[in-house]
Amino acid sequence: MEKQAIVTYPSGLPQSLKMSDTEFAQTIALFAAAKLYELGRISAGKAARLAHMTRLDFLQRLADLGVPAINLRDEEIDAELQAARELAA
Repeated sequence: MEKQAIVTYPSGLPQSLKMSDTEFAQTIALFAAAKLYELGRISAGKAARLAHMTRLDFLQRLADLGVPAINLRDEEIDAELQAARELAA
């Protein structure tokens, strides 16, 4: 089951950004998905569905937005580095 969110914006805003109404709606969906993913609130798969694209396409678009595709917290990075060190030893 899908739900919809309504975003209110000034008339003519998409055109002032040189976008069609459809492009603007797609951009808002992508930006929302990317931000929720960046904050760790949703997975890449859920974010991709929110943005109406495949997971691979979503992960590739993150670079355009300056959002890291790999979203690890500091303690997760430390654990990964420690595991790599142990494997290398």
